[in-house]
Amino acid sequence: MEFKLSDLEREPIDFDLELAPGVVGFGNEVEQAGGLAATGRAEVLHEHRGPKEIVSDIRLRGGFSGKFHVPCARCIEPVEIPLAAEFDLIFRPVGADAGPPERSITAPETEIGYYQRDSLWLADVLREQVLLSLPVRTLCKPDCKGLCPHCGVNRNNQSCHCEENQSDPRWEALSGLRSRIKS
Repeated sequence: MEFKLSDLEREPIDFDLELAPGVVGFGNEVEQAGGLAATGRAEVLHEHRGPKEIVSDIRLRGGFSGKFHVPCARCIEPVEIPLAAEFDLIFRPVGADAGPPERSITAPETEIGYYQRDSLWLADVLREQVLLSLPVRTLCKPDCKGLCPHCGVNRNNQSCHCEENQSDPRWEALSGLRSRIKS
């Protein structure tokens, strides 16, 4: 869904959508499982910056809920993560805050997004909000054994017969160094 500034100038737009998997691309490691419900309202806020300068910000308030599959950090098996979150975001036209090429920004400025070509795509906002809501590290279970670093077998499903303390052949030249230094 696209929110055009010209449409929002006339009246706010309410939305209540169910997005099918594949409509919003979340990257290679996140897969949407089932519908993604999104509800909310988009409206224009006029920011007066002087007698003749008015910036049209788009405010997007709403929420989303859905289920996602992400890989386990140890065994890479898919883990289902249910997510639900609310958001209240402000978007400005690109270039509205242009100033010196390098300057420090204030804390409130970090909360502002930008839109291009007088419109904002809901899919872009939802992608960002879902990715920010996902946990940094996901495990299929707290005691996940992970993959064997030598043969690649999933240790949760079967055991492997690899040596636990296999030495890396690249370090063999240094193996006797300690005894040679002492003598």
